[in-house]
This record gives sequence, structure tokens and C-alpha cells, in this order.
Amino acid sequence: MIELLILFQLNRKVLTMYGVSKEIRNSFSVLTTPSYGTIKPALNRLEEGGFVKTQKTMSKGGRPSTYYSITNSGINELKNLILTPPQENPIQFLPTARIKLACSDVLDDEQRNKLFNQLKVKAESILIDTQNIISSKDLSFYPRMVFDNLICEYKNFISLVEGFEYAGNRK
Repeated sequence: MIELLILFQLNRKVLTMYGVSKEIRNSFSVLTTPSYGTIKPALNRLEEGGFVKTQKTMSKGGRPSTYYSITNSGINELKNLILTPPQENPIQFLPTARIKLACSDVLDDEQRNKLFNQLKVKAESILIDTQNIISSKDLSFYPRMVFDNLICEYKNFISLVEGFEYAGNRK
């Protein structure tokens, strides 16, 4: 996921590692806050893969600075990362899906519709599984409340995706 966030920010402008971190925090802090220890290796992997390129300069204070920019293959990788099918682990689904939705403006209409469909189908599957757990087990108060809340979260998420689908079809 960190690679997706980095490429998304670099698709908007050229940044230093500090700038990448700051932009991710400004845009996604309610969903994730990656550390420098996560960002630096990811930038290295992206550079090795040819998805970003670097330019080294001297700052006004005489210190070396490295600026990162996205390549054409990086733009394609960004789109591929957004369109990668959702993970099977339900605990990771909502945060990842929300980030993908927030980054979906880099996709064309067909790609965006594919993303919306993938996310909606997976969310509906998790919703059904959760409803089945509630109906098939004699749950005590606290687990039942947690699962009821989860059902609400998934219904809200599905409504959000359907709203995006509707807005896209009105263009």
C-alpha cells in the first residue's frame, strides 16, 4: 500500500522523501501514517523497479537533497496497484479500499468502474459473511454489537461506492 501512496503523491508533483511523507500525512493521515522507515525502502524499491527517478541537488543550505519524480511506467504501476483485486483478509479491506477510492481519480472511466465493481463485490461478500455469523451463533452483547457495527460500516461503504458509480454515470 505504501508504494501506491508514494506513486499517487509523485503523480501530483516532484518531492523529496520528506515531502512525500508530509503529503501522505496531509492527504491520508486518518487512514495511515507511514514512517520514514517505511517510506525510504519503498522509494528505493520503486526506483529499482523504474517507477520513480531521482535527481540530486544541493539545497540553499549546502546540503544534498534528493528529489523523486514518477516515470511513465510508474504511472502504469500506480494504476495497476489501484486495480489489484482486494486482499482476502477482511481486517485490511476497508482501509485499503478507502485509499484506493481516494486515489481513483488517476484512472479512466472504464478502470474506475472496474475498481468500483471489485470493491463492491468484496464488501458485499464480507457483509454477507458477517450477517451469517450473527444469525448462526448465539452471540453475547459485546460481540453482537461489534458485528452490528461492522455491518453498518460495510453498508455505508457499499453506499459510498454506489454513489461514486452514480456520479460517474452522470458525466
